Amino acid sequence: MKTRAARLYGKKDIRLEEFELPAIQEDEVLAKVITDSLCMSSYKAATQGKDHKRIPDDIDRNPVMIGHEFAGEIIEVGSKWQQKFKKGQKFSIQPAIYYENGPLGVMSAPGYTYRYIGGDATYVVVPIDVLAQDCLMVYDGPGYYPASLAEPLSCVIGAMHANYHTKAGSYEHQMEIVDGGKMAILAGVGPMGLAAINYVLNRTDRKPSLLVVTDIDQVRLDRASDLYTPEFASSKGIDLRYVNTGKPDDPVKELKKISGKEGYNDVFVFAPVAPVVEQADAILGFDGCLNFFAGPADPGFSAKMNFYNVHYAYTHIVGTSGGNMQDMKEALDTMTKGLDPAGLITHIGGLNAVPEATLKLPAIPGGKKLIYTHLDLPLTAIDDFEEKGKDNELFRNLFEICKRHNGLWSVEAEDYLLRYC
Repeated sequence: MKTRAARLYGKKDIRLEEFELPAIQEDEVLAKVITDSLCMSSYKAATQGKDHKRIPDDIDRNPVMIGHEFAGEIIEVGSKWQQKFKKGQKFSIQPAIYYENGPLGVMSAPGYTYRYIGGDATYVVVPIDVLAQDCLMVYDGPGYYPASLAEPLSCVIGAMHANYHTKAGSYEHQMEIVDGGKMAILAGVGPMGLAAINYVLNRTDRKPSLLVVTDIDQVRLDRASDLYTPEFASSKGIDLRYVNTGKPDDPVKELKKISGKEGYNDVFVFAPVAPVVEQADAILGFDGCLNFFAGPADPGFSAKMNFYNVHYAYTHIVGTSGGNMQDMKEALDTMTKGLDPAGLITHIGGLNAVPEATLKLPAIPGGKKLIYTHLDLPLTAIDDFEEKGKDNELFRNLFEICKRHNGLWSVEAEDYLLRYC
């Protein structure tokens, strides 16, 4: 089986190549990738090369496939897994496999570590490392892109579950966000922030009473407000506020005022920017938990923290990177039950767009860049469909479909794209 894949050979050295996959063994699965969502983590991996903890030292000789937010269809199942998987099933991947016997031990991960599995490819071999950890997951919901976005959603879910609070007189940590509490999501209208808002508004087991989302980009704030409206949030019992923290002279004072001067129980930081981290620390309430979600590329990244409040106000900090298996199952279940992550997607493209788009990802505005791996298509913003449609039937029809879906990508748009191309 030939595959075409974006492979990493070294720092900023991504090559799109076609080559032969090895025949699968009895404990492996052959899969067809349909979609992959580009992630900033792939940009960090591509810029760090073998200095990245999840990437082997010999990638100059044994390049690895990149991409880890992918979904597709099972093509062939090795004999040891035929009771669990069937040809034709749709799948998603949990890349954080935590497998001690992987090439890099618990640091091994599809999209970073392996020669024959990664999201930016047409076909992949799913190895025993992934299968033994139940990280190949069947998806029964509509379309393919929701299954690609289940991985980033699982990261958000994991972050919410990882927050903790304390009980006076006890050393037991009470895991989770405070039900009925006050939550702030700072720098929260990028792709992952939007995923967090979507999840919080659609959760049924617990929710904050106040959700404040901040950024300094009014255009992105306005788009988030159109996608996830305060009116919809109110119907869920949540007071949702969007705040441009670039406008007030004292944003901390403004945010505390919104909280009733009490501060926030749960604060999430979605950008690795020291002033944002310090702002988050400053708005924590008593026993407040700061979750530093955004992974910095700089190993020396640091920010100030008020240790007086750590001691007397019991404030604390956690950091999360990725979700675990239960988070991924919850994400897929949530998608199957109707949560549509289309609001995260701002661009689509083909496999040919991956090398350049990955290396330029921080400079490309908007949200998630969704790759259809069997297509050759320039990376194109959904907002540009109308203009491009003047001379191109594909984009003209995609614009009309997206217009029917409030300007968003959709299963209908995906179906049309895959049929047309």
